[in-house]
Amino acid sequence: MEVRPNQTADNSSAPPQRSQRNTSQKKPLASPIPVDSSSVSQRLQKELMSLMMSGGELGVSAFPEGESIFTWIGTIEGGKGTMYEDLSYKLSLRFPMDYPFKPPLVKFETMCFHPNVDQFGNICLDILQDKWSSAYDCRTILLSIQSLLGEPNPESPLNSYAAALWSNKEDYRKMVQKQYFAGESFES
Repeated sequence: MEVRPNQTADNSSAPPQRSQRNTSQKKPLASPIPVDSSSVSQRLQKELMSLMMSGGELGVSAFPEGESIFTWIGTIEGGKGTMYEDLSYKLSLRFPMDYPFKPPLVKFETMCFHPNVDQFGNICLDILQDKWSSAYDCRTILLSIQSLLGEPNPESPLNSYAAALWSNKEDYRKMVQKQYFAGESFES
């Protein structure tokens, strides 16, 4: 819910009356979660260090893209025994200024044929929407997406063709390989 200061019905540019000039009566309401970009930057730096120390061995990694700590490029290796084994996917992660209270925007940059990924790289994953918790971090997000690759939710598809094909494992695997090795990306 957005909190807005109390406004009068008349929004004209007339100067306020003397009684309204008293600042103790008309203080704007504070945001329920104050935004401190330096604390967000510090948290992201800690997450980056944690990923650098352990992420690669788990098949996930991420690093800031360019100079901004708020924009990262991540990589996910397909899990062993899944349709995505031996494949590597690039993702973009854009962290909001009120992270970790809001989830980052995460999208596949590498074309990914999957029931829960649309043609633009958007991902349908509950922890990136309504099940987000400030306890999650970048590592958790990447591992959850890696897990989603092998265990899709065909009941909530963004790609209905992939969801329908999921039951035919051989045809599904062929389509995953075809789209991956065609070299298509969402950027083009």
